Amino acid sequence: MVKLMLVDGVARIHAPIVTPAGQNAAMTMLTHPAMPPHSPAIRSLFDSCVRTPNMGWRPIWLVILTTVSLFAQPAAAFDLQGHRGARGLAPENTLPAFERALAIGVSTLELDVGLSADGVVVIAHDLHLNPLITRDAAGQWLIGSKGPLIRSLRLAQLQTYDVGRIQPGTPYASTFGSQQPLDGTRIPTLAALFERVKLLGGNGMRFNIETKINPEQPGDTASPEQMTEALLKVVRDAGMLQRVSIQSFDWRTLQIVQRLEPSIPTVYLSIQTANSNNIASGAWTAGFKLAEHAGVPAMVKAAGGAVWAPNGGAVTQALVQQAQALGLKVIPWTINQVADMERLIAWGVDGLITDYPDRLREVMHQRQIALPAPLKP
Repeated sequence: MVKLMLVDGVARIHAPIVTPAGQNAAMTMLTHPAMPPHSPAIRSLFDSCVRTPNMGWRPIWLVILTTVSLFAQPAAAFDLQGHRGARGLAPENTLPAFERALAIGVSTLELDVGLSADGVVVIAHDLHLNPLITRDAAGQWLIGSKGPLIRSLRLAQLQTYDVGRIQPGTPYASTFGSQQPLDGTRIPTLAALFERVKLLGGNGMRFNIETKINPEQPGDTASPEQMTEALLKVVRDAGMLQRVSIQSFDWRTLQIVQRLEPSIPTVYLSIQTANSNNIASGAWTAGFKLAEHAGVPAMVKAAGGAVWAPNGGAVTQALVQQAQALGLKVIPWTINQVADMERLIAWGVDGLITDYPDRLREVMHQRQIALPAPLKP
């Protein structure tokens, strides 16, 4: 019979034959917070075998998986993050989108924040009002490629705009054709979201909050210090210090968070595509340079991050393993296609950010990954 036993204060696999490598594999799975049980880094350790009565030789992971599940820690749970709430299903970064994500069942609400002219932390992705999703008080779509800067308008002015649907006939509308409009929806404040989740009973819900700031356009937003201090005040006032992480492509804000509230996990966003690369410029990475580190995960580790959040197209299985070996969690964005979800989960990522939490839940269900409970209004 195979048992997991405590011997002189140390957990051991008790079986007819277990190699030392097998012991190490089991203990790595039990104690390494950055390596979830579905991680291939863990599975690769389980090549050692155990011989049990009437079974012959079996890979040790087949023997201990059930036992190990009893010791599973919350930190190892797969993190299903609803991007901008559930952008594929409801108007992005709005209370209805967050409520839709809660009703589907997510572990984390992902959102973006900026500062209004009167210093209120509001939920919005762009530095300017986006004409593709914004109508004025008369119901007219904003004209041009950019609307007014968020920071140029007071909260009362911002909330005169309707962000309840995508402008019909645009490529953006085609991309998110399944999004259900809700006319009359307004730009919410972060405080309002916290309050709404509390009222719905979401006592365990987490929030992954992105600071929208551009070091190359300093006049378009508040300073990193102003942004971070205002954000942290709202978090503290709501009693959410233990339930938030803060992320950004502009790593300066993350450095400030680590100094002011070191208990808050910081999520280092990266994008490496043909058109965008925040890793190439020290202005975005708070002076940390790729040339001085053995890859992006090493940069994030050196910067003090808890999580590396790369764009999905820049992730490889080797990078996932490298990051996790450094003690980082890996949560790629924005993963909307089922095939990509399946591939990244097979690689052992710690979570995914998606516009379609319903799709990701189905993939998780098929793979027998524990699902977060839905939260109905």
